[in-house]
Amino acid sequence: METIYMCIVGFLLCLAVFGLFVGVSNDAVNFMQSAVGARAAKFRTILIFASVGVILGAIMSTGMMDVARNSIMIPQHYSFAEVITIFLAVMVTNVLILDTFNSLGMPTSTTISLVFGLLGSTFSIATLKAFSSDAIGYDMLLNSSQALSMIIAIFVSVAFAFVFGWFIMWISRIVFTFNYKHHSRYTIAIFGGIAFTALAYFIFLKGIGNSPYLASDIRLWIIENTRWLLFITFMGSTFLVQILYLLKVNIFRMIVLVGTFALAMAFAGNDLVNFIGIPLTGLESYQDYVSHANGATPSSFMMTSLMDSAHTPPVYLLLAGIIMVVAMATSRKAQNVIKTSVDLSRQDEGDEMFGSSRAARAIVRFFQSANKAVSGILPSCVARYINTRLNKNTIILEDKNAAFDMVRASVTLVVSSMLITIGTNYKLPLSTTYVTFMVAMGSSLADRAWSRESAVFRVTGVISVIGGWFITAGASFLAAALVCLLMYYGGVVSNLLVLVLMVIIIIRSNIKYRKKAQQEDRDKDVFQLMMRTRDPELVWDMLRKQVRRTQSNICRFSLEQFNLIMLGFESENSSLLGKSNKSLKNVKTMLKKTRKQQLLVLQRIPYNIAIERNTWFHLGMNSNQQYIYTLRRMLEPIKEHVDNSFNPLSSELINEFMPVKNTINELMKATCEQIETGRYDNYRQILADADTCKDNLSVLRKKHIDRMQQSSDNSLMQVNLLYLNVLQESQQLLSNMRHQLRAAKKFME
Repeated sequence: METIYMCIVGFLLCLAVFGLFVGVSNDAVNFMQSAVGARAAKFRTILIFASVGVILGAIMSTGMMDVARNSIMIPQHYSFAEVITIFLAVMVTNVLILDTFNSLGMPTSTTISLVFGLLGSTFSIATLKAFSSDAIGYDMLLNSSQALSMIIAIFVSVAFAFVFGWFIMWISRIVFTFNYKHHSRYTIAIFGGIAFTALAYFIFLKGIGNSPYLASDIRLWIIENTRWLLFITFMGSTFLVQILYLLKVNIFRMIVLVGTFALAMAFAGNDLVNFIGIPLTGLESYQDYVSHANGATPSSFMMTSLMDSAHTPPVYLLLAGIIMVVAMATSRKAQNVIKTSVDLSRQDEGDEMFGSSRAARAIVRFFQSANKAVSGILPSCVARYINTRLNKNTIILEDKNAAFDMVRASVTLVVSSMLITIGTNYKLPLSTTYVTFMVAMGSSLADRAWSRESAVFRVTGVISVIGGWFITAGASFLAAALVCLLMYYGGVVSNLLVLVLMVIIIIRSNIKYRKKAQQEDRDKDVFQLMMRTRDPELVWDMLRKQVRRTQSNICRFSLEQFNLIMLGFESENSSLLGKSNKSLKNVKTMLKKTRKQQLLVLQRIPYNIAIERNTWFHLGMNSNQQYIYTLRRMLEPIKEHVDNSFNPLSSELINEFMPVKNTINELMKATCEQIETGRYDNYRQILADADTCKDNLSVLRKKHIDRMQQSSDNSLMQVNLLYLNVLQESQQLLSNMRHQLRAAKKFME
């Protein structure tokens, strides 16, 4: 039995390594998005500062390990077997949920995943124990008050982070304005002094100062002299910042890099428990059982030892920090999650990742009305002063591709570091994702980054991310509870099956993500190149090629799907129709994104050309979308018909439609070739042949209607109506082809 549990604990440690990778892929956004968004330095330099902070924070994180030991459960009433089952269920669900969110590019909370997963699995075992014995109740099994305080702290931190981020950013922007280099002469020293004092306080006095590796007399001296140390730090850093400013050093860049280090350190100190706390506690539980069991079975040996505080060996913490650094440097998913947060706080409009929603529209309208009301109360001189200080047209970006400036990056990092480290010092597992994301959103709101053109999309994005957090909480609780019950009743066999299933799911998820990421990277590179190019004529040339490529690809795709649908209908092959349905949905989403991107690029071409070609651009994009709508109108009734095994299409109708089908193939292939090559030699002939084919389809429709009226067999009514729909949508497909060809020719001329 010991061998089996040793294997389970070994797998827990493997999950710890994998959890560090998927967790850091999600949480790298917490401490790198400000520096990356402001382009404060090269990514390699940012990574170095973050890596040093992560390793130092990991070594100092021993105090937070108690969250996994006794903050949710009261371990003295749980057996070794029950504790291992709880831990294994939590780690399995934790890894799966985090990997899912990473694949979607959505930041979620590893703290929420841990706390609610631990709560769900513990609750399931506690329920079984409470029902089986009248002598024990939930109050003896669950540390409900501590769990409630952690959950409240996590969710309250959302509001605090947003409000503090908004307020401090607004004050900072009023002081420095967007042209911060012109308004920094007399204020940069005080701002830098406050920032560096705050960062130094949390890095050294509260971080390293509370380290168990310092002598107790040194820690006591630091606590007793904190005020003097802060005063000396403020005066010294203020003087040093002023000297550096006079030497033309970019103070805000220094604050961003030091803040990245501080936030990475705070993150590792607070969140490392989310990844390795449970596996290390499982290892310690196993060691305690082997040393002190004295013949007791795993089901009878109680885990009283977990009531004591954790004493994690430094080598484990150092190894965890190194793994986190490797994950940051190599994970594509980490960069994808960072992109989501940066895009939602970007200063200008661009390719918005999210659409609009009813809730977002209502929120935006409410705050627009509130803003008008406040503006009506403010004296006109005050309003003018504020508007001049918040003039975005004077913004200074060190890198033209930066999403926001150094001032906002500095404020976001300093405020986030302060809030997170306060939570760490009070042993509250605040969600670093919640805090940093909401500080970033609050600061972007204060910066007027959410304009009327982008506000509804940004608010939808924030709602989506916050909604994802609640989904994380519910999914972690329920999934961990169910997996725990399955493992508890299924024994070792079910444990192995769950672990194998988890490995398969993770491998499959990563393969699908890699394929999707490769395609998105190609599209993203083209779009970013067009947005970075400053020459309007060159942008126009690239846009023409991109539009031509999109239209030819959609034309070929539509022809493939038309043939696939007809083949599925004729052969009664439901799997072919299902494949087509999935492809049409994916391309519909892709077209929506492509249209949004190309519209943004259209604004960057020469103005007279944009006005002249605007109509043909929209006609071409509408034709692309109409292809998809036409094919879906054709597919949906056919798929339902075939899925229900209704009467098949007769060979007579198949043979009747075959010549028209061949003509449609020839015309669409010719259209694709002309759009692709940009040579429209047979342009008018294709249009004329398409009209002729449409006339032939009208003749077939009339013939089929007459045939239906003369038939007395009502059993074939449904398939006959379906064939009539095919003829109608085939005509519409040809109309879409004509519109697309015409629009492509006019746009390219």
